[in-house]
Amino acid sequence: MKHIFQQGKDRLKPTLLLLHGTGGNEQDLLPLATIIDEQASILSVRGNVLENGMPRFFRRLAEGIFDEEDLVFRTKELNEFLDEAAEKYDFDRENIIAIGYSNGANIAASLLFHYKNALKAAILHHPMVPRRGIDLPDLTGKLVFIAAGTNDPICAPAESEELKSLLEKAKAKVELYWDNRGHQLTREEVEAAARWYQSI
Repeated sequence: MKHIFQQGKDRLKPTLLLLHGTGGNEQDLLPLATIIDEQASILSVRGNVLENGMPRFFRRLAEGIFDEEDLVFRTKELNEFLDEAAEKYDFDRENIIAIGYSNGANIAASLLFHYKNALKAAILHHPMVPRRGIDLPDLTGKLVFIAAGTNDPICAPAESEELKSLLEKAKAKVELYWDNRGHQLTREEVEAAARWYQSI
């Protein structure tokens, strides 16, 4: 997978896994990582799927309707890439915190839904429920921050509440932050995520 790895100043800090939104790339969320923790290592990944020339992390059938088979395959692909990257760049595989926006937040949520030890924690900006009707692994000890927009036309507030509920039923500790905006990534929600990160 195309990616950028930047060694952090403090090797004991988590590695921040950056996952862009539709049409983005591995450069997009680098400024967010600086706001969250400027001393942490960064692994920023580009999605392997193209939709009308726009990078994504998995295919969809229509807006808001995921190709579940591809989602499962791409989630496995990303999880295996994290194993390889941890070995290649010598960072702690068990100390990865994902920061995802939109499509990137969805694949990060899918990692939590499918693999117990894929992530230590996750910051999800405007995620949807990746899959329904499956049993989640035991997520005891996992920490999740969800940023959602009360006027988000792509990700309805009920979707954010449902994702929070599903993760909590799997024993993750979840904080849901509301911004009175739409689907865009706002400075306010990034700063709220940074405050949450500093508190964990």
